[in-house]
Amino acid sequence: MSKIPEESQETTIPTVSEGSNTLGDISINNSVVASIVRLASLEVTGVASVGTGFRGVDGIAEIFTKKGDERGVRVEVDEVGDYRIEVRVILRFGCQLATVASQIQQRVVEQVENMTSKNVARVNVIIDGVRTSEESTTEEDWEEQSHTD
Repeated sequence: MSKIPEESQETTIPTVSEGSNTLGDISINNSVVASIVRLASLEVTGVASVGTGFRGVDGIAEIFTKKGDERGVRVEVDEVGDYRIEVRVILRFGCQLATVASQIQQRVVEQVENMTSKNVARVNVIIDGVRTSEESTTEEDWEEQSHTD
Protein backbone atom coordinates (compact mmCIF):
# COMPACT_ATOMS: atom_id res chain seq x y z
CA MET A 1 0.00 0.00 0.00
CA SER A 2 1.61 3.23 -1.04
CA LYS A 3 0.89 6.33 0.88
CA ILE A 4 0.24 9.45 -1.16
CA PRO A 5 1.75 12.48 0.54
CA GLU A 6 -0.91 14.95 1.54
CA GLU A 7 -0.32 18.42 0.27
CA SER A 8 -1.07 21.18 2.69
CA GLN A 9 -4.17 22.73 1.27
CA GLU A 10 -4.91 26.22 2.36
CA THR A 11 -8.46 27.25 1.93
CA THR A 12 -9.13 30.87 1.38
CA ILE A 13 -12.44 32.58 1.40
CA PRO A 14 -12.74 34.86 -1.59
CA THR A 15 -13.58 38.45 -0.83
CA VAL A 16 -16.03 40.33 -2.97
CA SER A 17 -13.24 41.73 -5.16
CA GLU A 18 -11.50 38.35 -5.52
CA GLY A 19 -14.74 36.64 -6.41
CA SER A 20 -15.48 39.29 -9.00
CA ASN A 21 -12.11 38.80 -10.70
CA THR A 22 -12.14 35.01 -10.96
CA LEU A 23 -15.68 33.68 -10.93
CA GLY A 24 -17.95 36.48 -12.05
CA ASP A 25 -19.51 39.57 -10.60
CA ILE A 26 -20.73 39.75 -7.04
CA SER A 27 -22.83 42.69 -6.05
CA ILE A 28 -24.56 43.33 -2.77
CA ASN A 29 -27.77 45.31 -2.93
CA ASN A 30 -27.84 48.34 -0.62
CA SER A 31 -31.04 46.98 0.94
CA VAL A 32 -29.04 43.96 2.15
CA VAL A 33 -26.48 46.28 3.72
CA ALA A 34 -29.35 48.26 5.27
CA SER A 35 -30.64 45.03 6.86
CA ILE A 36 -27.18 44.34 8.29
CA VAL A 37 -27.03 47.88 9.69
CA ARG A 38 -30.49 47.55 11.24
CA LEU A 39 -29.72 44.22 12.91
CA ALA A 40 -26.28 45.34 14.11
CA SER A 41 -27.80 48.49 15.63
CA LEU A 42 -30.47 46.50 17.46
CA GLU A 43 -27.74 44.34 19.06
CA VAL A 44 -26.46 47.37 20.98
CA THR A 45 -27.77 47.71 24.53
CA GLY A 46 -29.83 50.88 24.84
CA VAL A 47 -31.34 50.82 21.33
CA ALA A 48 -35.14 50.68 21.47
CA SER A 49 -35.76 50.74 17.71
CA VAL A 50 -34.30 51.68 14.37
CA GLY A 51 -36.07 53.99 11.99
CA THR A 52 -39.43 54.42 13.66
CA GLY A 53 -39.23 58.13 14.34
CA PHE A 54 -41.44 60.24 12.06
CA ARG A 55 -39.58 62.99 10.24
CA GLY A 56 -42.33 64.93 8.55
CA VAL A 57 -43.25 64.18 4.95
CA ASP A 58 -40.03 62.20 4.35
CA GLY A 59 -40.81 59.91 7.27
CA ILE A 60 -44.34 59.24 6.08
CA ALA A 61 -43.15 58.57 2.53
CA GLU A 62 -40.48 56.21 3.88
CA ILE A 63 -43.11 54.12 5.69
CA PHE A 64 -44.96 53.45 2.44
CA THR A 65 -42.00 53.09 0.08
CA LYS A 66 -39.44 51.04 2.03
CA LYS A 67 -39.47 47.55 3.43
CA GLY A 68 -39.21 47.19 7.20
CA ASP A 69 -35.52 46.27 7.00
CA GLU A 70 -34.65 49.52 5.21
CA ARG A 71 -36.59 52.05 7.28
CA GLY A 72 -34.35 54.46 9.12
CA VAL A 73 -31.22 53.36 7.29
CA ARG A 74 -29.62 55.01 4.28
CA VAL A 75 -26.72 53.33 2.50
CA GLU A 76 -24.66 54.98 -0.23
CA VAL A 77 -21.46 53.95 -1.96
CA ASP A 78 -18.86 56.71 -2.36
CA GLU A 79 -16.54 57.30 -5.32
CA VAL A 80 -13.95 54.77 -4.07
CA GLY A 81 -16.51 52.05 -3.34
CA ASP A 82 -16.76 52.48 0.45
CA TYR A 83 -20.10 52.54 2.24
CA ARG A 84 -21.47 55.73 3.74
CA ILE A 85 -24.24 54.89 6.17
CA GLU A 86 -26.86 56.88 8.04
CA VAL A 87 -28.94 55.17 10.73
CA ARG A 88 -31.80 56.76 12.66
CA VAL A 89 -32.52 55.32 16.10
CA ILE A 90 -34.73 55.63 19.14
CA LEU A 91 -32.79 54.97 22.33
CA ARG A 92 -33.99 53.82 25.73
CA PHE A 93 -34.57 56.45 28.38
CA GLY A 94 -31.73 56.64 30.91
CA CYS A 95 -28.89 55.42 28.69
CA GLN A 96 -25.88 57.55 27.83
CA LEU A 97 -26.82 58.75 24.35
CA ALA A 98 -23.32 59.50 23.03
CA THR A 99 -21.93 56.22 24.35
CA VAL A 100 -24.70 54.16 22.77
CA ALA A 101 -24.37 56.06 19.48
CA SER A 102 -20.63 55.34 19.45
CA GLN A 103 -21.29 51.65 20.13
CA ILE A 104 -23.76 51.60 17.23
CA GLN A 105 -21.09 53.05 14.94
CA GLN A 106 -18.54 50.45 16.03
CA ARG A 107 -20.96 47.52 15.74
CA VAL A 108 -22.22 48.61 12.31
CA VAL A 109 -18.69 49.01 10.93
CA GLU A 110 -17.66 45.63 12.36
CA GLN A 111 -20.65 43.73 10.95
CA VAL A 112 -20.83 45.43 7.54
CA GLU A 113 -17.09 45.09 6.87
CA ASN A 114 -17.08 41.48 8.09
CA MET A 115 -20.11 40.43 6.05
CA THR A 116 -19.45 42.37 2.82
CA SER A 117 -15.64 42.62 2.73
CA LYS A 118 -16.04 46.29 1.83
CA ASN A 119 -14.87 49.28 3.85
CA VAL A 120 -17.21 51.58 5.71
CA ALA A 121 -16.08 55.18 5.35
CA ARG A 122 -18.67 56.74 7.63
CA VAL A 123 -21.56 55.86 9.95
CA ASN A 124 -23.76 58.78 10.96
CA VAL A 125 -26.09 58.00 13.86
CA ILE A 126 -29.10 60.26 14.26
CA ILE A 127 -30.96 59.94 17.55
CA ASP A 128 -34.60 60.69 16.78
CA GLY A 129 -35.84 60.23 20.34
CA VAL A 130 -35.83 58.35 23.61
CA ARG A 131 -38.41 55.87 24.83
CA THR A 132 -39.26 54.36 28.17
CA SER A 133 -39.65 50.60 28.46
CA GLU A 134 -43.45 51.00 28.86
CA GLU A 135 -43.66 52.90 25.57
CA SER A 136 -41.63 50.19 23.80
CA THR A 137 -43.91 47.42 25.05
CA THR A 138 -47.09 49.24 24.05
CA GLU A 139 -45.85 50.02 20.54
CA GLU A 140 -44.44 46.52 20.00
CA ASP A 141 -47.76 44.98 21.08
CA TRP A 142 -49.62 47.25 18.68
CA GLU A 143 -47.29 46.39 15.77
CA GLU A 144 -47.64 42.63 16.40
CA GLN A 145 -51.45 42.71 16.28
CA SER A 146 -53.23 42.43 12.95
CA HIS A 147 -55.06 45.61 12.03
CA THR A 148 -57.93 45.99 9.63
CA ASP A 149 -59.71 49.16 8.77
